[in-house]
Amino acid sequence: QLHLVESGGGLVQVGGSLRLSCAASESTLDYYAIGWFRQAPGKKREAISCISSSDSRTVYAESVKGRFTVSRDNAKTMVYLQMNSLKPEDTAVYSCAATTGFDCSNYASTAEYDYWGQGTQVTVSS
Repeated sequence: QLHLVESGGGLVQVGGSLRLSCAASESTLDYYAIGWFRQAPGKKREAISCISSSDSRTVYAESVKGRFTVSRDNAKTMVYLQMNSLKPEDTAVYSCAATTGFDCSNYASTAEYDYWGQGTQVTVSS
């Protein structure tokens, strides 16, 4: 059973930056593709990014493209979501999710993922 823990959320002003981390209970995330999702109050969960397990291919939702960057660390025990130029509409609970053998081709489908973290709150104030 893989356990995921997100961290790095908080309160930031418009235009600011945050880096979210997704840490895993196993020693490596090499075999896992990681998706990032967010959910704002009263809204549906939105898939915003994915990094594949094999070649670290990355994909982004249009709403965050050019502002957010997903990456793995060298030891591949963490996955990061660097968020720049934050907007009030980025306010949400952000969660990471994991699955094996996935190229992120259908990254927006929650059914693709086997493991989920609890989420971390990001609030962007204007």
